[in-house]
Amino acid sequence: MKPSILVLGSVWSNDVREQITQAFDCHFMAAIPQAGEPAFDAVAGSIRGVLTTGTVGVTPALVASLPALDIVTVHGVGVDAVPLALLAEKGIHVTNTPDVLTDDVADFAVTLLLSTVRRVPLLDRYVRAGEWVARAPMAHMQARALKGKVVGIVGFGRIGQAVAGRLQGFGLQIRYYQRSPGPAPEQRSDSLLALAQESDMLVLCMPGGAATQGMIDRTIIEALGPQGTLINIARGTVVDEAALVAALQDGRLGAAGLDVFEHEPQVPAALLALDNVVLTPHVGSFTFEARRAMGQLAVDNLRAHFAGKPLPTPVG
Repeated sequence: MKPSILVLGSVWSNDVREQITQAFDCHFMAAIPQAGEPAFDAVAGSIRGVLTTGTVGVTPALVASLPALDIVTVHGVGVDAVPLALLAEKGIHVTNTPDVLTDDVADFAVTLLLSTVRRVPLLDRYVRAGEWVARAPMAHMQARALKGKVVGIVGFGRIGQAVAGRLQGFGLQIRYYQRSPGPAPEQRSDSLLALAQESDMLVLCMPGGAATQGMIDRTIIEALGPQGTLINIARGTVVDEAALVAALQDGRLGAAGLDVFEHEPQVPAALLALDNVVLTPHVGSFTFEARRAMGQLAVDNLRAHFAGKPLPTPVG
């Protein structure tokens, strides 16, 4: 008899769907179900695994309603939407999909930085609107060079280091900060505030969760300054979004490139109205290759668990 699993979210490719439906008794739900929903209550007692995404995650209430649960597999690297301590207490395994998305996310971080600093979306709109033909003024869209500037990276793990390697090719000086010691100690700033003060651009690559919530607050934003650029490919929760909006509006921060937001998919109307912001819909790993590899690794984790084999990528 196939193990029963709950599949949450809507990112699943046909290939992943085909593999998991062949191997498991799958119950697909776009969002986390609530106890009392007939379709969920009918299968809750038999669910042994949950396949979810980094943004959907699982909740303590969901865990409590699944008495047979023994594995949660996250399609993504971030596990901040998963109650790790609770799952560990219950002996429930957790896996994620690191490494396979590192290069594509790092590529996107650089893309977002270049688009923001060089004002690519604004220039695109200028051409499409016929303003180039009309010789409309464009001095307000003039960009600043990258070479010789300092880029600070917050979170110097796999993705942060991959971003640094790419940006060095543009002649940027690399600084970073994370709470734990990391490689290249000569590039590590003494504090997050010091990093912001030393940097022309700040790229956020740290994990989400309670430990980093609101880490980029008004003080850090103002330390980056009116010529500074903030790039966030981490989690929307790591930034005080209200403070960010206010700083962008009144010129205390020069520009921002944001792939993540505090209450996704909702984006504050104030951000939508700003020309000094580039906005994308949480697509750092949104390539065919990365999504295929992530899906395969998630399936491999589930298969290994139910076959009694070592997990390829356990968390913790």
